[in-house]
Amino acid sequence: MMADVTHAVRTPKRWNPGAWGISIAILVLLALFAADQFWPTITFAAKAVAGTAPFIAFAVLAVAYLKASGAENLLARAFEGNPARMIVMAALLGGLSPFCSCEVIPFIAALLAVGAPLGAVMAFWLASPLMDPAMFAITSGTLGWEFAVAKTLAAVGLGIFGGFGVMVASHTSLFVDPLRARPAIGGCCGVQKPFSGHPVWKFWQEAPRRKLFNETAIENALFLLKWLTLAYLFEALMLRYMPADLIASILGGDGPGPILLGALVGAPAYLNGYAAVPLVDALLAQGMTQGAAMSFVIAGGVSSIPAAIAVWALVKPRIFAAYLGFALVGAVIAGTLWQAVA
Repeated sequence: MMADVTHAVRTPKRWNPGAWGISIAILVLLALFAADQFWPTITFAAKAVAGTAPFIAFAVLAVAYLKASGAENLLARAFEGNPARMIVMAALLGGLSPFCSCEVIPFIAALLAVGAPLGAVMAFWLASPLMDPAMFAITSGTLGWEFAVAKTLAAVGLGIFGGFGVMVASHTSLFVDPLRARPAIGGCCGVQKPFSGHPVWKFWQEAPRRKLFNETAIENALFLLKWLTLAYLFEALMLRYMPADLIASILGGDGPGPILLGALVGAPAYLNGYAAVPLVDALLAQGMTQGAAMSFVIAGGVSSIPAAIAVWALVKPRIFAAYLGFALVGAVIAGTLWQAVA
C-alpha cells in the first residue's frame, strides 16, 4: 500500500505573503513612488486577465472534470509493460495530465519503492511540470496556439529523451539505488486521495464526485487568478521600465547564445508555470527570440521550486543532478528546433 512506503514530514510554517500580498505591495509602491503609473498598471492587468478569462474558464472546468471523473487513475497504466513503452506513455501522460508536481509525490514514491523503472519515472517527472490542460489554455491564449503546441511537443520529447537516457545508463553507478533511505514526502498543495477503480465519466451522478468537481474548480480558479494577476502586473512594469535594447542585446539575435542563456536564466528566474507566460510575452515584446523563449519556459518549468522539490524529496542528489542535466540539454534542443521553425 502507498501508506506503507511514504510518510509525512511536518515543517514549521514560515510567513509567506503569497501572490496576492506581492500584488498589493506592488500597487502600494506604485501609488507611493510612481503615482502616474498606478491606474495604467491596474488597467493593463485587468484587461489582460479579462482577455484570458475564456481560457481560464476552459482550463478550470477541464481539470475539475478530470479530477471528479477519476481519470487520474489512468496514470498508473503508464508504468506497466514493456520498459520502452512505459517511457513513452509516462512522457505523454506527464505532458498532458492535470496534476501539479507535488500531487504525484506519494504516487511516485510508491512506484519507486516497489521497483518501477526509473526511466519511466524520470520521463514523467520531466514532462509533468511543463504542460497540463490549464497551462495549455493560458499559453495558447497569450503566446499563440503554435507556441502552446510546440511546448507540449517539447514537454513530451523531453520526457522521452530523459527516460531513454536513464534506461540506456540504468546499470551504471549513477542510476543504481535511486531512492532516498527516508523519502521526505511533502508538497506545495493539498494532496487528495484519488478515487480507486476505473474512471466514472458521468461523475455528476455521484455526490462525492460533484463535491470534488466544485472544490477543484474553485481552487484552480483562485490559483490561476492570483498568479496571473501578479504576472500581468509584472508584465506591465517590465514593458514600462525594462529597456528593450537591453533585452534584445542579451536574449535577441541569431545563434545558440540567446537560447543557451534563456535556459540558464529560466532555471533561477522562474516564478510559476502560469505566471511565466505573461512574463515571456513581455520579454518577446522587448526583443527576446522565440528560441530563447522556448528554452526559458522548458528549463524554468522543470527547475521551478515545486517541480524540483518533488524530485529532491524522493531521490538521491546524483539522480536530482541528472534530472536538471536532462532539463538543461532538452531545453536547449527544444529552443533550437523552435527557433528554426518559428
